[in-house]
Order: sequence, then C-alpha cells, then structure tokens
Amino acid sequence: MMDNDAGMTGPIYPPLPPPPMMQGHVAAHRQQHPPNNWAGNDANTLLVVATLITTLTYQLGSSVPGGYWQDTLLSPDGKRVLHLAGDPVMRDLHQKRYWVFMAASWVGFAGSMLMTLSLLVRMPVNSRHVRWSFAVAYSSLVLTFIVSQSHTHLSLDILIWAIVLAFLWVLTSVRPEHRTSRTCCDDDN
Repeated sequence: MMDNDAGMTGPIYPPLPPPPMMQGHVAAHRQQHPPNNWAGNDANTLLVVATLITTLTYQLGSSVPGGYWQDTLLSPDGKRVLHLAGDPVMRDLHQKRYWVFMAASWVGFAGSMLMTLSLLVRMPVNSRHVRWSFAVAYSSLVLTFIVSQSHTHLSLDILIWAIVLAFLWVLTSVRPEHRTSRTCCDDDN
C-alpha cells in the first residue's frame, strides 16, 4: 500500500517489478521449477476449472430441465398414479432423454471430481489421467446442454458429444513441441 497524490492508500497497479537484486533469484527459481504445463496451464488453473465443472454438474443433477411436478395426478379411475409431486417432469415426458441427461451429469461430476483429486495429489498436469478426466467432464457438460433441448434428435446429440470428446482428447494430447510455432503473419524474409 502506498499513498498517492490525493492522500489515498491502495494497491499499486500494475505491481512493481522485483528489485534488481531479486531478479536473478526469480529467474533461477523458474529454471529450477519449470511450469507444470499442459498447453500452458498449471495445476492451479486446472483445479479451478475442475471445481467449476463439479459445481455445474452438481447443479445440473439437482435441477432437471422442465422442473418437477407440483402436484400428484391420478388416472380418471383413481387406481393409477400418472405423476407424483416432486418427480422430474422430464423423466415422465421424455424418459430416454432424461436418463441420457442424468448419466451425462453423473459422468461429468465423476470426471471433474477425479480431475480435482488427481491434481490435489500432485499428479502431473500432462498425464493421461488428468487429460482424460478433463475431456470426459467437459464433454459431458456439452451433452447435458444438448440433451436438455427437447427438439433435437437424441442420437444426433450423442454423436455431437462423441465428436466433442474426440476433439478435446486430440486437443489436449498434442504436445506443445509438436505444435507449429509459426503464425499467419510470420515472414520468411
């Protein structure tokens, strides 16, 4: 905190660089501890992403699209229950879509929890275990979103999910050293 010209105190933005005597120490620390990267991400960033996916999938599992029946409805003869108060509307009206939605939500939750636990026990960020759990959790979010739209074809929804899963797996599997470092504006001259 520093005083500014107006006499107010507050953090300096942007932060000051380290003193010259510390700059060599910072560079040496970076050489000794290279960043744990997976396409430039570190474990803390992926831990935040995993926590957000866990939160989203938990919320999706507890609030099903279409809501819940507010009343119990019996058949006209009174012998059969058509729906009970508190049951998901989607389960009664779109049963296959409901079970795909719930399975995707559960798989996304499990994948994000697995990724969180893997990162907390210091598993390397670029391990297959972490990358696979990320791809499964993230693509499951896509599937829950697509399946929640009732005017789409269920088999097309699952095909889109499989394509997203494959794309994410390929994207996270390509090592940075195998990517091209050339951009659109580089000149050979």
